Amino acid sequence: MASESSLKESVQDLHLKDEGQHRNPSEVKMSQIVLPCHANHCGELSIGQLLKWMDCTACLSAERHAGCLCVTASVDDIYFEHTIGVGQVVNIKAKVNRAFNSSMEVGIEVSCEDLYTGLHWSVCQAFATFVARRTGTNKVQLKQVVPCTYKEQVEHSLAAERRRMRLIHHDIMQDLLSNQTFKRSISEGAESHDEEEAVSTERTRVESVELVLPPHANHQVNTFGGQIMAWMENVATIAASSLLYSRLCNAHPTLRTIDMFYFRGPSQVGDRLILKAIVNNTFKNSMEVGVCAEAYQGEEPLRHINSAFMMFEVLDKNGRSRPLPPINPEPLEGRRRYQEALARKKIRLDRKYIISCKQTEVPLSVHWDPSNQVYLSYNNVSALKMLAAKTNWVLSSKKKHVSLYTVEESQSLCFRVESEVDVPAHRAFTLVSDLSRRHEWDQHYTLCELLIRVNEDDCIYRVVTPSVGEGGKVQDFILLASRRPPCDSGDPYVIALRSVALPTHPPTEGFNRGEVVCAGFTIYEVSKSVSKISYYNQASPGVLPYISTDIAGLSSSFHSIFCACSQYLLENRVTSPVLASASL
Repeated sequence: MASESSLKESVQDLHLKDEGQHRNPSEVKMSQIVLPCHANHCGELSIGQLLKWMDCTACLSAERHAGCLCVTASVDDIYFEHTIGVGQVVNIKAKVNRAFNSSMEVGIEVSCEDLYTGLHWSVCQAFATFVARRTGTNKVQLKQVVPCTYKEQVEHSLAAERRRMRLIHHDIMQDLLSNQTFKRSISEGAESHDEEEAVSTERTRVESVELVLPPHANHQVNTFGGQIMAWMENVATIAASSLLYSRLCNAHPTLRTIDMFYFRGPSQVGDRLILKAIVNNTFKNSMEVGVCAEAYQGEEPLRHINSAFMMFEVLDKNGRSRPLPPINPEPLEGRRRYQEALARKKIRLDRKYIISCKQTEVPLSVHWDPSNQVYLSYNNVSALKMLAAKTNWVLSSKKKHVSLYTVEESQSLCFRVESEVDVPAHRAFTLVSDLSRRHEWDQHYTLCELLIRVNEDDCIYRVVTPSVGEGGKVQDFILLASRRPPCDSGDPYVIALRSVALPTHPPTEGFNRGEVVCAGFTIYEVSKSVSKISYYNQASPGVLPYISTDIAGLSSSFHSIFCACSQYLLENRVTSPVLASASL
């Protein structure tokens, strides 16, 4: 127990080191100069070769942390920003962001360097999941990663959210495919295609077989995961080229995106690896190619090793995307792949638009719908965790046991109010996350109505706040509330809030529609009966008037509100039988 409490303290009150002075113990770097043997017919580094280098570097990082053999379980979406030419240097850096029970997330950063000009640029970023394997029967229990810099703390915190998304990725796809509105949009899109201009998908079908030899194996005598990915990229490129050669002469596909890789099972030396690829769908300037890898030995049945979906573009001599011809899918299976490609495109765009953007690039009120809920929830929680991880908080004022901290940045003012309360953390989390009762202790909440209960962790509320000045309009907000219990020992409870837009609840006359950029609570367990509650807000113009006098030192309403919150928590410290039965 002593080690557990010390870990909590180290994560909670970490004195973060300077980025330049710290070297993560799991960090592995690899630099490779691109030779002609690594390049494709365009003189650019083959993406398959790059994937091999990335997987090798990440595996070494995972094994350095685990102290035992590790295998690749999955690789998240990869967006390739730039190509790499012969003679340029590829720099790959990998380190373990977070360890769970027997699995861990490894972050991979790829950059390129031109030795003659001295220029550096980013190529891609990826997150891979590795599973530790011991030769004995003992179950692997990985040691936890303790972040030592601001960047490491952010990645450590967000790794739990990324893991959550991986586990429900399949469910997101199935929910979207069963959505009636999405089905109608598919039908309308299919009717608008000119079948005479369409290319049959059968013309793009490619099948290849590879014999797994010792040079293709890793140090565990399994087929190297990076090698499998490289073979898959090769057949996918051939399938994409088959479409182009029929309509676009002298055109070469460029791989832009790879969706999540999932390794279903291992392959060994002596396996025959069958690789199949086909164009699933074409869009205006891009196409999706589906590729799968299956293995067998002798007379045994085929084993599914991996599946992936890759997005290709065709660029003209000026680097602009060229339009692609539509496709004509075959019945049944071809139609299924065609529809799933449309669903993946929407999910991919939502994920890239909401998750991959910097916080300042995401619009305040993104339109909410069930298909992008997971990514809005991720963005909501990750934004609060990034705000909480900031290291430049300045104490502005303190009254008794309530402290007000601020951070001034170029485009925003952030504040944090913090206090300890004699209530267990799990109970405080339950009470504070129930926004429908917040008016009982927060004078800024005059009304809070539940609009949509998305799931047990996410709800959408309409909040009404009083007018700032006399005679002014009252404000209302449409807020997505995302709550998260701790993932590991030492993690806080999280309640994140951000504005969303609902078509069913547009701005109405008589109310000023306000916006919340990022707000919420973190609740740490100080002891079994004491919790530390911190409230964060990245103040938008609609919120700033409520707290400007506090920050200027002209008021202490933050103190009275937090005292009211503490009193509310103490009065409800024990669950009443009536509330308990109502919650059930």
